[in-house]
Amino acid sequence: MKESFINLISQSKSILILLPKDPYFDQVAAALGLYLSIKGKKKEVSVVCPSAMLVEFNRLVGVQNITSELGNKNMVISFNGYTASAIERISSDVSGNTLSLKVIPKPGNKPPEKEQVELSYAGVSAELVILIGGANSKHFPALAGKDFLEPKLVHVGISEIMLDDNREVMSFSKPAASISEVVYELIKPEDEQIEQDIATNLIMGVYEGSRNFSHPNVTYETFRVAAELMQAGGKQVNTEKSDVRRVMPISMQQAMMMNGMRVKPAEESDKPVTPEPEKKDEAELNPPKEWMAPPKIMKGSSES
Repeated sequence: MKESFINLISQSKSILILLPKDPYFDQVAAALGLYLSIKGKKKEVSVVCPSAMLVEFNRLVGVQNITSELGNKNMVISFNGYTASAIERISSDVSGNTLSLKVIPKPGNKPPEKEQVELSYAGVSAELVILIGGANSKHFPALAGKDFLEPKLVHVGISEIMLDDNREVMSFSKPAASISEVVYELIKPEDEQIEQDIATNLIMGVYEGSRNFSHPNVTYETFRVAAELMQAGGKQVNTEKSDVRRVMPISMQQAMMMNGMRVKPAEESDKPVTPEPEKKDEAELNPPKEWMAPPKIMKGSSES
């Protein structure tokens, strides 16, 4: 499976990694880890997501490269706010290396203003489209467009995907605790470690996807992947300081210790513990008034 995936990457000149709507952290981490790996092979690659990135995704390396534009195959020139029926015709002219487009309005109409001219790009030029996560076509609305009829479709996830119209898609999905774990198995080099930035993205994806190693699909392979990613320099970057001992199961601590890693104890354990003062009984603090009165003297009778 890994060899087939690597062959698809090597045979494609341009690759598009497509995220689903409202992606999870693990999905974004896996996509960026894959993006950095393919980019390192000097390939033309881009990551597209139909939804805006959340603030929590900012700790991922390369998140700024995720865009909402599907492709730049064609340039589109639009006239925003200009009535199309006022245009009589559009002509083109080539002078040397300069191309000119001429918009000719109908008699009695003004040409478009400069402020009304908008430039954009459209059209997918990718030969290979990799879908990250998702379960069906609703998660990838862009697939409904004609631009995705020609490229090869590949799916990477932890469960199979069902696309409409029985579209052919090559699956590299398998049961796992996180998609980042699956991506790592597909891109890891044979005899060397992956780059640190890739390892950092994937280790954070493993943590989030596996719910701090509490997911029911967590196996010893999950811990092995996590250990190898840490060994490659992967770092768990948090938005706020966290207690490693509190969020990490004991089994993960043992796995890290086996790989020569040290788990820093929680800060709370370094603080001196001040015992609470012993609470005294209410009766001891406020004794009855008769306890404080002078003792009564009892006199005996002299009669025999």
